[in-house]
Amino acid sequence: MARVRTTHIKTALENACPSTVSCADILAIAAEESVSLSGGPSWTVLLGRRDGTTANRTAANEALPAPTSNLDVLKSKFSAVGLNTTDLVALSGAHTFGRAQCQFFTDRLYNFNNTGSPDQTLNSTYIETLRGICPQNGNGSVLANFDPSTPDGFDSNYFSNLQVHKGLLQSDQVLFSTSGADTIDMVNNFSVNQTTFFESFVESMIKMGNISLLTGTDGEIRLNCSRVNEDSFGSSAALLAEY
Repeated sequence: MARVRTTHIKTALENACPSTVSCADILAIAAEESVSLSGGPSWTVLLGRRDGTTANRTAANEALPAPTSNLDVLKSKFSAVGLNTTDLVALSGAHTFGRAQCQFFTDRLYNFNNTGSPDQTLNSTYIETLRGICPQNGNGSVLANFDPSTPDGFDSNYFSNLQVHKGLLQSDQVLFSTSGADTIDMVNNFSVNQTTFFESFVESMIKMGNISLLTGTDGEIRLNCSRVNEDSFGSSAALLAEY
């Protein structure tokens, strides 16, 4: 759905002002608007990004944290792109809305780390709720809300959920359930102080939006967000032909 909507936005922009607004800027603006319209903070999105001319799915997958990542791995992945532990916790708070497929957490419900038992850091009542959504050997593409309390609102409930062991992904719950972790105090602080969470989230989103930035004459303005221009037959006709 997100890809379709982004493509629609790109088509409208190309019709109004060809080769002017990058797909990277579209995504940055869409991220801010989705947060703001859901009750979260708003911020000024710096514009002028250019799109890359190459892509490497393997490298991207290696750089991104997995839903099963432990805290050390999460910190390492974030640090590698210039983001600190506060950024990690604040940006994880984006899971206050949205959904995840069963395949990314089903092992926590039935056979965590091949123990034959559920993840002990997961609330037992929540386990039963999730088992109702994601039966063992069921459809892995079924979706479950990240936040069972206010799934469509952007608020600090994500952190309150972690405190009662209702983090949907392992990579969520480790922020609070890793013994002695410095992230525990951050979770507690964001849980009771939504303003502080919002302020930290905005700062971290701006930092993340500046990672590996292409500007000026670097990169390109893609005609089609799903492919580089050399694969788009050199004109917006290729984009329009998809509809």
